[in-house]
Amino acid sequence: MSKENIATYPEVNVGNLIETIIDGIRDIKGKNIVKIDLTKLDDGPTDFFLVCEGDSTTQVNAIAQNVQKRLKDLGVRVLHSEGQREGKWVLLDYFEVVVHVFHPETRRYYDVEDLWSDGDFTEYQEL
Repeated sequence: MSKENIATYPEVNVGNLIETIIDGIRDIKGKNIVKIDLTKLDDGPTDFFLVCEGDSTTQVNAIAQNVQKRLKDLGVRVLHSEGQREGKWVLLDYFEVVVHVFHPETRRYYDVEDLWSDGDFTEYQEL
């Protein structure tokens, strides 16, 4: 992945993108926020995963919508999204960063953290 691309928005660096996403998750009281750094993997689908959860499908959708709004305010639009209808797992693709917002049961079932356990993990405290 290109470190300068940021979904064709070169004025926004990866660090600012990740920070804004985490703030957007925290705004809506998202829980168990984990960043998985995949940059050292040869077969990583992106540079970073940000994984979090909400207690209900309503909260999952609210978190995803807030992340999209916060990034849109920076001029960054999501390249692809899915899962909003069901609200069990919403995926937001920003090219270098892919955001996974899960309902707790769905997160346990798919266990994305275990699937990409060879990445470098950073856990973020809830505010």
